[in-house]
Order: sequence, then C-alpha cells, then structure tokens
Amino acid sequence: MIAYNRFTLSNGLRVLVHTDTSTPLVAMNILYDVGSRDEDPNRTGFAHLFEHLMFGGSVNIPRYDEPLERVGGENNAFTNNDITNYYITLPKENIETAFWLESDRMLNLAFSKKSFDVQRNVVSEEFRQNYLNQPYGDAWLLLRPAAYKVHPYQWSTIGKDISQIETSRMDEVKAFYRKYYNPCNAILVVAGDVSTEEVRELTEKWFGAISKGKPVLRSLPSEPAQLESRSLSAERNVPFDSLYKAWHMCGRMSPEFYATDLISDLLSAGQSGRLYQELVKKQQLFSDLNAYITGDIDPGLFIITGKLMKGISFEEAETAISVQLDKIRTEAVDETELRKVKNRMEFMMAFSEMRILDKAMNLAYYELLGDAELINEIEEKYEKVSAEEIREQAAKVLVPENCSTLYYHAVKTN
Repeated sequence: MIAYNRFTLSNGLRVLVHTDTSTPLVAMNILYDVGSRDEDPNRTGFAHLFEHLMFGGSVNIPRYDEPLERVGGENNAFTNNDITNYYITLPKENIETAFWLESDRMLNLAFSKKSFDVQRNVVSEEFRQNYLNQPYGDAWLLLRPAAYKVHPYQWSTIGKDISQIETSRMDEVKAFYRKYYNPCNAILVVAGDVSTEEVRELTEKWFGAISKGKPVLRSLPSEPAQLESRSLSAERNVPFDSLYKAWHMCGRMSPEFYATDLISDLLSAGQSGRLYQELVKKQQLFSDLNAYITGDIDPGLFIITGKLMKGISFEEAETAISVQLDKIRTEAVDETELRKVKNRMEFMMAFSEMRILDKAMNLAYYELLGDAELINEIEEKYEKVSAEEIREQAAKVLVPENCSTLYYHAVKTN
C-alpha cells in the first residue's frame, strides 16, 4: 500500500505527496499531459523535440543541469505516445532547488535560437542513428501506419519523417509550449522524507503565481475496427529475417486490459513462456521471439516479434505462431501456469515500488489515468483475471483479420 496526500493549486496544478522517511533522497516528478498523439500530422516528433528543449535553459536559469549537479541531484525525462515526463532526484535538504528549476522552465522557457538549433539537430541525429541507420530501426516506422489508419498512434514518438523536425520553426515550438506546458495540464509528485505541509508551502511559493493556461480539449479520432488482415514487406541490410505482428487491443483503462496483458506474459514471460519453449527452444524456428503490449491509454497494440533462424521461411514461422495462438484462443489455460504469470506480475509490481522515483512516476501516471488510488488496486485487478477471461480475450484479439504483419527481409547475399 502506497500512502499519499493530494492537493490542487488555484492555477490547476495537481500535486501528490508520498512520505517515505527511510531514504535521504527526494524524487520530484512532473508529468505533462501531452504526447505524440497530440501532434499535428504534418509536424510530428514535436513532443519529443520539446523534451530536449526543456533542458536548454529558462529565462532565469541559462544552464539547467549546473545548479542541480552542485546540490548532488540527477535528472532525466522521457516522451511516449501519451505523456511527457520529467524527473529529479536529489538530497532532501536541497529539495527547494528542484522546485526552483522546474517552476522556472514551466513559467518561461528561454527559446534561444542557439538552443533550438542545437536540440533540433540532436533529435534529427537521433532519428538517423536509432531509426534509419540501426538494423531493424525503421520497423516501427513501417508497422505503425500499417496498423493505424486514423488514430495518431500511426506515428512513432520520434515522428513520421526526419524532415518534419528539420524544417520545424521557432514560432511552432513556442505555440506548442504555450498550449501544453501549463499548470492545468501537469501533475507534480514529490516522494521522500517530506511532509505534505512542506511540499504545499514550496509548491505555492514556486508554482502558485504561474498562469493557469487554457485547458487542453483533446478530441482524437477513434481507430475503426480492423476487419481484414494487412501485410507489408521491407528488405534491409540486416543479419536475419524478422517478423512483426500487431493486433489491435483495448486501451489502458479498459477492464479487459489486465487479461490481455497476462496473455502476453503467458506467451512470452522470459524463457518459461510458451513461444520460447515451443518455437525457440524446441522447434528452433526463431533465435528470439517476444510478445508484449504497447500499454497505451487509447486502444493499443498486442505485438509479437521474432528473428527467424537461417533457412526458416516466413510461412513456416507464421504457421508455428498460429498454432500457439490457436491453443490460447480455444483451450483454458492451466491454473498452475496462470498462477505462475500472476506471481511474476506481482513481483514486477513490487519491484517497481522499491525506489521513491518509481513510486513518484507511478503516482503521477495513475493520477493522469483518473485516480492515483489505482496504484493500490492494480495487483487485485490482475489477481481477479480468470482462465476463461484469458481465453475470451485471446479469441477476441488474436485473430487474423485483426492483425497487421511486417515481413522484414534480410538482403540475400550470394
């Protein structure tokens, strides 16, 4: 059980406090309710670009990292389809430094031409290195638009195309900041050896005067049900043929989410998963094979990816996967096997609550989903999933007409 208190400033900033006296460190996490799904289709990659720009200095703090390093702190950030998240850990006695830093860049980011040019080049180079020049790096750039035709999950966080970042303008970036980086679109969590009263005082002092901003009214198109299978092929200079399969599934807040998540563990929970045992270890069709879910807030994807062994055809590989999916669609999972994956899930959740930073991140995310109390209810939701619910969800999701497949061919050499 993770205890917390919450309050909201008059400008709309939601604040949660988790007190943990066992650690000398304090974690501050600020989640902004903006991700790549909120981007203009002609200007994708902006949420990720902005994550970089937020470290380029604010009006009163030209170099963000320097004052934090002087007080023994560390920081980082990440962006995904749904959120942009910034976090700091530092000694408890220096907690006010974190409030000073985060409030200043929420209040007034510097937007110097130098910082903009540097960070735009950094993101462009990241696009090249991780997505264009790395083996299999462009797989998701190909698979997402095959699976999604309407919803903005059709592009990756890095963006659709490198040119959209390279040609971005300062006025566009400033408009993105004004729209999304406001107190009413943020959730602040402080975890560590702090009291709610102390955090309330510091939050009022450093964030209270920041203008609320306009509430973001999100109206995203719903992805239509996929009624027939889709496929595409690519040929690249990679060592092995690789198979990518994506099925549409429910969103993060659907009651069906927990059963679907457990299906991915049944298929691919490390070396004990069905796919590894049957198709990697026993039949030796794949060198590696994994199943997982994207876990998006809006309806996401159930993924199976694998690298084929030399001499194995895509037809053989797909047929073998289909056999395993037929079993989980038609046969009730054994209670012992189900118990095993539930125990693994409980262990992972317990592990994710060991560090104060993880607890701060999780509280912010569950608060965004609707109520931070979900952090104390998730384990029970997984525990309640029955073998029949597993079979029902597999029969609903893992069907051919709901699947998009990428055949990623290795260039044939003589």
